[in-house]
Amino acid sequence: MSFSPQLPRARNLLASYFWSGDAIRSRSVSDVVLSDTLDVPAPSARLVADWQRETSLRLGLEPGDVEALPLARARARWPDYPHCVQTVSDWMRTLGLPAELLTSCDVALMACRGAKYHHDGEHYGGAAFCNLFLSEDRGLDLHFPSTGHRIPLTRGTAVVFDPAQPHGVIARSSAGFEVADFPPDRDCTQVFLTWELPVEDAHLEHELRIAFDIDPSTALLLADEQVWLNGEKFSVCPNSGRWCRAG
Repeated sequence: MSFSPQLPRARNLLASYFWSGDAIRSRSVSDVVLSDTLDVPAPSARLVADWQRETSLRLGLEPGDVEALPLARARARWPDYPHCVQTVSDWMRTLGLPAELLTSCDVALMACRGAKYHHDGEHYGGAAFCNLFLSEDRGLDLHFPSTGHRIPLTRGTAVVFDPAQPHGVIARSSAGFEVADFPPDRDCTQVFLTWELPVEDAHLEHELRIAFDIDPSTALLLADEQVWLNGEKFSVCPNSGRWCRAG
């Protein structure tokens, strides 16, 4: 475990308070987004059809929803799954991140019909996300409004980012999340694998430029994971991605 000196209060200072063992610890929120387009095989037509049935019949995805798909069943019908994992591992090594990070952490298969702006710092403050998108280009972008990163989503898009940073999946032609951009007759679903990387790993700390223990006095007072801006708890507007005071 590495420790960084406490940073002075500054305008637009984001802080994530997260569980580290049995204590809440503070850290900065990274504005680094690592991304690339990897060469991964297209899922079979049978597997894609299975995902479509799941999202439409069981999950009933509405615009902005992000839900989990059954990974174990998909892997049984997905001979290229190990190749996808290996490709992401190889890419991570080029970033200076050990492949063991990927193989030792939790992985889930997710589907979204766009995604309203949000942050995941109230549940995943101790993680960084690594996502591999598996669907073809649906005209959607992964957007980080506070940093300006906007990443077109297509098969093989890989991203590592801090989930406490506001993000959403929006139409490429839009400046924000709009339900009208996801009509019922348009295929707007993106399926992706996501890994929860341990944010306290020294390699990840370095690559994402995260500083730890920036506000230990506040961390001692908290009983759950939170994200604060300039010393106050804030939430994210689901349509614009802007920070707003938590109600």
